[in-house]
Amino acid sequence: MKLYEIRDILKASILCGEDKLDYEVSLACGCDLMSDVLRFAKENVVLLTGLTNIHVLKTAEMANIECLVFVRDKTPTPDLIQQAEELNMVIMTTELPLYESCGRLYKKGLGDME
Repeated sequence: MKLYEIRDILKASILCGEDKLDYEVSLACGCDLMSDVLRFAKENVVLLTGLTNIHVLKTAEMANIECLVFVRDKTPTPDLIQQAEELNMVIMTTELPLYESCGRLYKKGLGDME
């Protein structure tokens, strides 16, 4: 699934990385526990989370995750967005809760990591 499709399905706003929306992912991870993200991470994953701290960005970087979607209308700090831009990541935010966001993506064919 292309990132622009994820944006449309979740009615998300793009905070950075708009030029990378043609990037394709095959799996989604909805998680607030970053140790689980590291444990199950695979390639071509989008991470959906309600956490907006720098640990999320560092975890995504270590797991080679190139797209983060912040749920529940959470907005990361300008510093986090700037660091994400430097790492060539795509950052989105959606008003939807985590459960519904994952459900919508799953229903449209995006797999989960397990």
